[in-house]
Amino acid sequence: MIIILIFILLQQIHVTTQYSSQNRTRLLKVAWESLEHFLINGRRTEFTTETPELQTKRAVFVTLRKRDSGDLRGCIGQSEPCYPLIEAVSRTAISAAVDDSRFPQVKLNELANLLIEINVLTPMFVITPENVVVGKHGLLLSKGSCRGLFLPEVAVSQGWDRLTFLDELCRKADLPRGSWRDADAELQAFESESWEDIENAL
Repeated sequence: MIIILIFILLQQIHVTTQYSSQNRTRLLKVAWESLEHFLINGRRTEFTTETPELQTKRAVFVTLRKRDSGDLRGCIGQSEPCYPLIEAVSRTAISAAVDDSRFPQVKLNELANLLIEINVLTPMFVITPENVVVGKHGLLLSKGSCRGLFLPEVAVSQGWDRLTFLDELCRKADLPRGSWRDADAELQAFESESWEDIENAL
């Protein structure tokens, strides 16, 4: 019984990697250079690195906001690690600019007024609704073909409590509020390390 309890506790502990300021700056530059190069040439930039931390496959979200207003301009990412971190940031920055169907594609002359935020996600783990901590956990709700994901900072920025967070996640997944209670709904959580540029890195 004690072994089982220890195992359950270990499953709930997910320590977020603390990236150095040097690696954070490097990844922001990768994002900016990828965006500029793609918007000018329509091609992706290849990046190489000898840093093991940047070679590790990680799930990444990139958020673009307007500097003058703070308005969202694009946000795209992956819930599972598909690419080495340096490549994931490059690809996702481009996708946030040109593949977010909520917005028109970013134009080259918009770059000077954009701010980039990078979120690096921990692996997903199953969580019960009562264990969700606002501000700590990002959430992924899956039910049938419906899926909805929120980064940890969304609930904080919106002023949501835990139950509102869960209900809004249902709405994001095109499900009725309260669907997170359904037996066939799967709730997963993650933590993330996020940072944004203070000055445009171009």
